[in-house]
Amino acid sequence: MTVRVLERGRVCGGRMATKQYGGRRADIGAGYFTASSPRFAAVVEGWRDAGLAREWTDTFAVHSAGGRGTTTGPVRWAAPGGLRSLVERLAVGLDVRTGHQVEWVEPGPRVDGTAADAVVLAMPGPQAARLLDPRLGGTRHAAQRQDWLPTLVATLRHEERQWDFRGAFVNDHPVLSTVFDDGTRRGDGAPVLVAHTTAEFAEPFSADPGAAAGEVEEAVRRLLGLPRPAVRVDVHRWTFARPSAPGSAPFHFGADRIGIAGDAWGTPKVETAWLSGTLLGEEIVAELG
Repeated sequence: MTVRVLERGRVCGGRMATKQYGGRRADIGAGYFTASSPRFAAVVEGWRDAGLAREWTDTFAVHSAGGRGTTTGPVRWAAPGGLRSLVERLAVGLDVRTGHQVEWVEPGPRVDGTAADAVVLAMPGPQAARLLDPRLGGTRHAAQRQDWLPTLVATLRHEERQWDFRGAFVNDHPVLSTVFDDGTRRGDGAPVLVAHTTAEFAEPFSADPGAAAGEVEEAVRRLLGLPRPAVRVDVHRWTFARPSAPGSAPFHFGADRIGIAGDAWGTPKVETAWLSGTLLGEEIVAELG
């Protein structure tokens, strides 16, 4: 079976995004990943053996109106080279064509006029719906049912470390939802924080995300009690950051032989995205014989 991956961006990775600021990489999409299923855990072990992934922490701070506490949970994993490096590892040996903007998917199935045995749309439902011919009613409906929320991700570079935590969940805050210490996450100790905002705060900044930099920086400084501001703040906006509710099925695959996969098909996390795509791929192989 021949598989071709058409990637709109210059690099693969999607929301497992790693961006370079001042010569250093920072993760600006997913904050970390966990592994609970044996199948995904085996993949993670391969990443660790290759030096691509490392155990980061099982404890996060929790900031709420009542004060600060901590919570423990599963081990959160991180990637020294950035989470995008894990996607690049998965793509080895595949025919990946970056910078390719798909315009239309129609019955057949056909992608921009080219016939295919099956098509997978590994993207948020609203983006998939824009590509689907109206005649693909069932698949369009599956895509349109998804409701996604935005976020802003601010990378804050400081002159020196002024904090002692690895990650923090922020509850009931008008600006922030999570804050991560990218120095311990990457393992280089750099004085860099990465903050994710609430959907409500992100909503007005669709045209100019950078305009929110001052408010986000001040919110982080107040939350953590930092004595000095960041020397540089870069802001990225994710229009489709996370689904508003978990999906009830691991993927969609219709009689039209068009599938949709990703982290909306279950509890939104990296592991869900991997399982969704893997299970859909197996379904397609079985369908095509």
